[in-house]
Amino acid sequence: MSQALHDLLDLLDLEQIEENIFRGQSRSAVVPRVFGGQVAAQALVAAGRTVPQDRLAHSLHAYFLRTGDPGAPIVYNVERIRDGRSFTTRRVVAVQHGRPIFTLSASFQTYEEGLDHQAPMPPSPDPATLPTSEERLRDYDHLDAAVVEKFLETREAIDLRYVDEPPYGRFGEAREPHSQVWFRTNGKLGGAVDEPLLHVVLATYVSDMTLLDSVLLAHGRGGWAVGDVVGASLDHAMWFHRPFRADDWLLYDQESPSAHGGRGLGQARIYTQDGQLAISVIQEGVVRVPRQD
Repeated sequence: MSQALHDLLDLLDLEQIEENIFRGQSRSAVVPRVFGGQVAAQALVAAGRTVPQDRLAHSLHAYFLRTGDPGAPIVYNVERIRDGRSFTTRRVVAVQHGRPIFTLSASFQTYEEGLDHQAPMPPSPDPATLPTSEERLRDYDHLDAAVVEKFLETREAIDLRYVDEPPYGRFGEAREPHSQVWFRTNGKLGGAVDEPLLHVVLATYVSDMTLLDSVLLAHGRGGWAVGDVVGASLDHAMWFHRPFRADDWLLYDQESPSAHGGRGLGQARIYTQDGQLAISVIQEGVVRVPRQD
């Protein structure tokens, strides 16, 4: 396991203050605020800590309310909404400086047999043939060196590989609003940390990294890395369909059906390398073009 992955697992491991109250540390993202995927992942950890281990997370629905302060801890208050025979529901409110910055509702279910079908996995190249994030970013002379270093630092725990050029790699021309990314943790998980909830939490963390890329592609925008848009996540939903491991390759197939009114919508499916549909994701975010003086 890499040191960066070890540090990420520490970041996602919350301190329990009271029976339904947890505290997590935070760190800044590429922009000077807490990364939304971190807050969502920590909130899911808090919810999962109050649920029996035989009940697996099958969905979450979240709203980002305020910008997170990377210099302050985040307190997660868990409300035990329902404990049924098959399903358990939790609501989590993340608080900083006395104000809510994020809310999440999550549902957990005991495993059961049922009907089974899925959308087929789209074609995609072998991830081993694709350049790493570092290889891509080091090749972009138009990006500020400090931005490149921050990107690499924040993604060091995740091996993330774009199938095609990311928005900030080739911008200025509109492209199809579709993006594919392969990802896995930068190291294998095992021992005491290897539990089903952790893999779901790590996928939640990564899911907020690239989902709005397809919105940018449709308009030839490079995004936050080059400063030609201002953006932030508004809401985020995920459905966990089948078992998967976050330390094995996962294909994140993303597209944007709409952008309007200063908002853009991204939707995606995440597949295991052998073609199993593991997760569905939808996110809307603020996507604004900066006003010129």
